[in-house]
Amino acid sequence: MCGIMGVVARGPVNQLLYDGLQVLQHRGQDAAGIVTAEGGRFHMHKGSGLVRDVFRTRNMRNLPGDWGIAHCRYPTAGSAYNSAEAQPFYVNSPFGLTLAHNGNLTNAAQLKREMFRQDLRHINTDSDSEVLLNVLAHELQDAVTHCDLDEAGIFRAVAGVHRRCRGAYAVVAMIAGYGLLAFRDPYGIRPLIIGRNLTPDGPEYLVASESVAVDTLDFQVLRDVSPGEAVLIDTEGRFHSQQCAERTVLSPCMFEFVYLARPDSLMDGISVYEVRLKMGEYLAEKIRHTHPRLDVDAVIPIPDSSRPSAMQLAICLNLPYREGFVKNRYIGRTFIMPGQGVRRKSVRQKLNAISQEFRGKNVLLVDDSIVRGTTSREIVQMAREAGARKVYFASAAPPVRFPNVYGIDMPTRSELIASDRSDDQIRAEIGADELIYQDLESLQKALQAVNPSISTFEASCFDGRYITGDVTADYLDNVERQRGGAAKSGDEFEGQLDLNLVAQD
Repeated sequence: MCGIMGVVARGPVNQLLYDGLQVLQHRGQDAAGIVTAEGGRFHMHKGSGLVRDVFRTRNMRNLPGDWGIAHCRYPTAGSAYNSAEAQPFYVNSPFGLTLAHNGNLTNAAQLKREMFRQDLRHINTDSDSEVLLNVLAHELQDAVTHCDLDEAGIFRAVAGVHRRCRGAYAVVAMIAGYGLLAFRDPYGIRPLIIGRNLTPDGPEYLVASESVAVDTLDFQVLRDVSPGEAVLIDTEGRFHSQQCAERTVLSPCMFEFVYLARPDSLMDGISVYEVRLKMGEYLAEKIRHTHPRLDVDAVIPIPDSSRPSAMQLAICLNLPYREGFVKNRYIGRTFIMPGQGVRRKSVRQKLNAISQEFRGKNVLLVDDSIVRGTTSREIVQMAREAGARKVYFASAAPPVRFPNVYGIDMPTRSELIASDRSDDQIRAEIGADELIYQDLESLQKALQAVNPSISTFEASCFDGRYITGDVTADYLDNVERQRGGAAKSGDEFEGQLDLNLVAQD
């Protein structure tokens, strides 16, 4: 999971990109980067940490230009990272290209071998995003070998990317002297939305992971990028688009709506907030049927993403809704923090219980999901220490039993509490008196109730079905071997990159 955006504006774009990254910060907290273009020159600054820590006034002054792309990152490969893997990435041939990517390529290792043996390109990092950039560069080189660069050649190159790349990818890229390119994988697993702002000097365009970036920058939502589609906005502000994949099916990631996206976002015609309300309704219905005698004094959400579900559940069951935990917003989200030890320690730093809401009560805690179980176990213990008589736990999502290989950091079975345990074993593991999970069928109904036109969703972490069709048992075993069962290192980048790159016209 990462946040990406690209803007073609009628004036300086650096502040727009910075502000957009701020509202996409929830999608990645490990690194951030911005590239702007001024004529044929790219200007780049990227580094480790939160957006506000990476960019200072001096850095912003060194990012002139009226179009650019930006990225906020968290790693998905499971290994320690360094500054070289911060995005966007850059190659100087052909034309000069820079790219930011959200997702994960499942055939990155194969592509890397092809780059070396066939395409004669060197990949300098372990990032699949650099692989993707070089595939695009190679396909662009092939597409324009016998003609000048134009939109038809660019779209042929994207079609080549689709033929070669597997997995999930939403991409924004810049072609020096030509324009902003954005495209989405043929399944539309990762979100990508287009905004437009009409000015007296002409239209401005913005492409971003979530509509919240469009809204807060005073652009109007135009539409989502379709699966397999490429969008090209040239430096004059002309908008071009074309379907570049042979076969497409819209199958957005379910977990985006459960946890990753902000509730005020709209993705693929689905309001995240409205879906989470529906999730609460369906979860209440299940509790009514499977636990009719559950004695609950208060429904308490685990801040923040479970609030809509918990609130709606309380309304449907006619139970008091209470805020029982105060969240320290200056601590990173534990799900995307590297290393189990860091996650466990950070839970107590991030949440603090309001003891009067627990003392002597039977409480129903509602969380958006249970992934590793570390946070859930600590929260149940906190509730008991605050005086709760009984602690029931409800998950607005089904059990996460399978690795996710499409860009969310839950790639090994050994790290998932539900991978080899029954619901009752999980209940005992987290220390709850009762445990209620959402049904997968109900989660899909909640999504389709908001947008009935979407018939399939990417739900591999719940059902083990990998929609791209190329994820085998051997592939998953190899991922686990690479991770070695070890927690990710939390080392910081050693320094930051501050580059001015001269691109070819």
